[in-house]
Amino acid sequence: MDLQLRGKAVLITGSSRGLGRAIAIELAREGCHICLCARGAEALDAAASEIRALGAPVAAVTADVTTAEGIRQVVDVALRTFGGIDVLVNNVGGSVGTSFQESSESDWQRSIDLNLMPAVRASRLVVPHMHKRGGGAIINVASIYGREWGGAYLRRPTYIAAKAAEIAMSKALALELAPYGIRVNSVAPGSILFPGGGWDRRLREDPEGMAAFIKADLPLGRLGRADEVARVVAFLASDAASLVLGACVNVDGGQSRSLI
Repeated sequence: MDLQLRGKAVLITGSSRGLGRAIAIELAREGCHICLCARGAEALDAAASEIRALGAPVAAVTADVTTAEGIRQVVDVALRTFGGIDVLVNNVGGSVGTSFQESSESDWQRSIDLNLMPAVRASRLVVPHMHKRGGGAIINVASIYGREWGGAYLRRPTYIAAKAAEIAMSKALALELAPYGIRVNSVAPGSILFPGGGWDRRLREDPEGMAAFIKADLPLGRLGRADEVARVVAFLASDAASLVLGACVNVDGGQSRSLI
């Protein structure tokens, strides 16, 4: 599908593997110019080579975007390389801690630093440049467990709270930036399988338990794929989603129990 994204400059955080890599590949196929970033140089180089093979211009930055200096470095490279940023995908994140009583204050802070603050910092840096260009799109990758309690994260309130905050921030930012032609939305993936990810590990460690989980909780009878999330992100990045503003779109095969 041609989403008329050809030539758009896209920055994707946490993009050397998993969802970030799949999003980068999907947007490269749509003709975008791609800025990748990750902490590990080897995986980042491999992802960059794969995207270049699709014919897309690529910038790849080794940086820790959970820090203010790291995200500033990545944004600066994207701006120098492509002259601007049209689409920002805040994908970096992760889970820390266990139950409320067992999680330390540093676990709470680390969860916020992993999931919320990279999106806040990247958006703050990118929005003025999008404003000058007359608009843009920001997509924040959250989780269905930022919308409801449960799943593998029921004993990790640090993660649930941080993803809920990311969704709330997305809504507030969408309303603030709408007059400038900048659309902000979030996506809430369910249980997504990709090599080296948490569900990949669980499948290997506990195949019987996973089979029971899939039967009980996943209406399609399977885990999701990273490319299925990537296609929704590409749609939200495009003018085909021109009236989609401040939404949180589940990409979960019906896994979520939430009515909203």
